[in-house]
Amino acid sequence: MMKTRMPVRFHVAAALLLAGLGVQAQTNNATLIVQADTPGPEISRMIYGQFAEHLGRCIYEGFWVGEDSPIPNTRGIRNDVVQALKKIKVPVLRWPGGCFADEYHWKDGIGPREKRPAMINTHWGGVVENNHFGTHEFFDLCEQLGTEPYVCGNVGSGTVQEMMEWVEYMTSNADSPMANLRRQNGREQPWKLKYFGVGNESWGCGGSMTPEFYADNFKRYNTFVKNYDRENPLYRIACGASDFDYRWTEVLSANVGRRMQGLSLHYYTVPGNWQHKGSATEFGESDWIATLRKALVMDELVTRHAALMDKSDPEKRIGMIVDEWGIWHDVEPGTNPGFLYQQNTLRDALVAGVTLNIFNQHADRVKMANIAQTVNVLQSMILTDKERMLVTPTYHVFEMFTVHHDARLLPTELACGDYGSGGDTIPSVNVSASRNKAGVVHVTLCNLNPNTAVNLACRVPGLKPGSVSGRVLTAPEMNTHNTFDAPDAVQPVSFDGARITGDGFAATLPAKSVVVLELK
Repeated sequence: MMKTRMPVRFHVAAALLLAGLGVQAQTNNATLIVQADTPGPEISRMIYGQFAEHLGRCIYEGFWVGEDSPIPNTRGIRNDVVQALKKIKVPVLRWPGGCFADEYHWKDGIGPREKRPAMINTHWGGVVENNHFGTHEFFDLCEQLGTEPYVCGNVGSGTVQEMMEWVEYMTSNADSPMANLRRQNGREQPWKLKYFGVGNESWGCGGSMTPEFYADNFKRYNTFVKNYDRENPLYRIACGASDFDYRWTEVLSANVGRRMQGLSLHYYTVPGNWQHKGSATEFGESDWIATLRKALVMDELVTRHAALMDKSDPEKRIGMIVDEWGIWHDVEPGTNPGFLYQQNTLRDALVAGVTLNIFNQHADRVKMANIAQTVNVLQSMILTDKERMLVTPTYHVFEMFTVHHDARLLPTELACGDYGSGGDTIPSVNVSASRNKAGVVHVTLCNLNPNTAVNLACRVPGLKPGSVSGRVLTAPEMNTHNTFDAPDAVQPVSFDGARITGDGFAATLPAKSVVVLELK
């Protein structure tokens, strides 16, 4: 399929013009009820979290350029990336991995940078890194972003003592060895750290453990993860399951229980298979629908893992933490296969939209999620090339969905037709809705059909809206994406395709689009 570099200025009037030209030949109908009178649980802003691993060019070149770099930076952290991420209100950032976390020894990343020992990143490309970005730099990044840090500890190759001392180093205000070492390295007061992961993917790269063995290890390590600040206790996140491994969730829920406050889940949308994932930019309609069908599997996974957690935790005190998710393509041609650098198209934006809608719908159990990864890796928000930077279609979805942060979920009832292609069939529309503290209702809608608009009629019991406004993200082609030569090919624009009706609103959702509506 031909790549386009046209800037997107797409309103419903334009959609109707295209329809007249035969580009979008028909519309489908859908009905929606948004129950504004029966608000549900709060949608935690932590659902919109990010993940930054020492992988490829995520940390080095993505976030960290060093204080002597000609790229504008603050204490070595590039300013353009920080400013872009502040616009999407990043609530939490997970670091240092990922698989990297279980080979990371934190003392190598503190003290004078010129004295820090180098290490081989055996998981990701076999490159040697200099450890110039460590604990102090990470917390500096979080403070610049105004985001909560989420640190993942080393269970796979690290010791209990190492983890215990790291927590003391980061969080203790005592006159103690590790706290004094932190002071010696330039930080007088401890950092505010809430989220701490006890290992990562312990069923695989984090140690190839059975769930029973990991449960015992979690209890052992966790015993020494102390709350040095009693007013701000750590939220301990246990390594959870991959994909459909329901037994892992069952064993952890039964054997660890309330020693953990969160249990993770990892799931990646892989368009093809793990050997041949497929191109990020060169694909057809059969690839489009297969990818979105796999993205929608997230709803099944969250539902079934949550049901297992409910057996031992019916009060839902333990949060489901989906701290790795996103779409995983083949790397861009000519790049290091261990760096996982991929482009990001309108298709990726739709994957982000439906996944975030799913997390919103499960806000009673899903308390955090972290897309993989923030810069230059997998389904990233940002791509950089030396001094140049661009934001991706996925970035725009995260910015548009900030309206849901800490708002109350509103139950929805959607009836829509299916979209089918190449033997695959999926619902044509995906939705979630919320009401914020000011009483404003927001509805986020994804039209997954790349060919056909959807005429939506919506009732909103409990609200008589006086106005409706919104924005839309779409593009001329399924594979339209932003490049350094055309960084604005995919961007949100004002949406004029909605109007107030007697009991709600009506809207025409363009094909292959993400629409955010505001009702007042």
